[in-house]
Amino acid sequence: MQYDVLTFGRSSIDLYSRDIGAPFEEITSFGAFVGGSSLNIAVQTRRLGLKTALLTALGNDQVGKFIRHFLHKEGIETAFIPTIAQARTSAVLLGIEPPDRFPLVYYRHNAADIYVNIDHVKATPIQNFRVVVLSGTALSRDPSRTASFYAAELAQQKQVPAFLDLDFRADQWEDPRAYGVYVRALLPRLQVVIGTEEEVLAASLEDSKQISIEHQQISAPEIRGNLQRAIERILQAGVQTLIVKRGAQGCSIFEQGREEVKVPGYPVEILNVLGAGDAFGGGFIYGFVQGWDMYQACRMGNACGAIVVTRHGCANFMPTYDEVMEFVNQKGGLS
Repeated sequence: MQYDVLTFGRSSIDLYSRDIGAPFEEITSFGAFVGGSSLNIAVQTRRLGLKTALLTALGNDQVGKFIRHFLHKEGIETAFIPTIAQARTSAVLLGIEPPDRFPLVYYRHNAADIYVNIDHVKATPIQNFRVVVLSGTALSRDPSRTASFYAAELAQQKQVPAFLDLDFRADQWEDPRAYGVYVRALLPRLQVVIGTEEEVLAASLEDSKQISIEHQQISAPEIRGNLQRAIERILQAGVQTLIVKRGAQGCSIFEQGREEVKVPGYPVEILNVLGAGDAFGGGFIYGFVQGWDMYQACRMGNACGAIVVTRHGCANFMPTYDEVMEFVNQKGGLS
């Protein structure tokens, strides 16, 4: 069977505050949704009309059943998702205090998706996909770390474009410098890398005191200088395209031997930013698979991200193709 997209990485149950604007300690109830960067991207590509499969792992628990049921309803291929008896499906709790406070708590001790291994990758027909999308958090521990490298190796052998969603979550790493070490080792097998400015900086991080993720330890000129060096380092490793997500400002396209191309976003009122970057990734991948130029694919990604920030959560709220087209037509199109 032929597919468009395989995403590999995190999956979770997401419990989002129903008390919009309330401090986390005053939350009285949560809504139950699904999430995880790779799952979110899978949902967005599927809702845009692509044939998508997810490679993750779930625990033998009610939460795993909850997620698998959701994926079935979405029409996402789950045949390659193993159940890990000794692990638990992960969970995330989120407070929502717009426009800029979204306290987040991860429960990923013994997380099932970290147990994806080489055998699970071998059981997935990577040659039958048009794009394989890997995730930075899957590099944080073995066996999913080795499985990620093996998936990238197979994709390269089969001439399937491999993407990396940088997906840097500092608390998932014993040493944040290790994130950069493993990402840089993976870069030569990748065609496209997608991430925020902070994630691009983290990918070149060699000294844990070099930067703080909140940009509090270095000046703005130093940040810009470090970012440019980090961008150059990623491209010099052999990556064809680096997409830097910049929130409300849209994104930038960096390609070997070319000038930066800035792609504007779509102004909207923010409710919840979590999941917007994954919506962007799904929209961009849709455009890539359709053969669009990079600028138009990024505009599609920006549109998907802009819609999601106006909504309560992540995967459950990803827009459909018709919703995105209606939105962009109202905003002047994709050009």
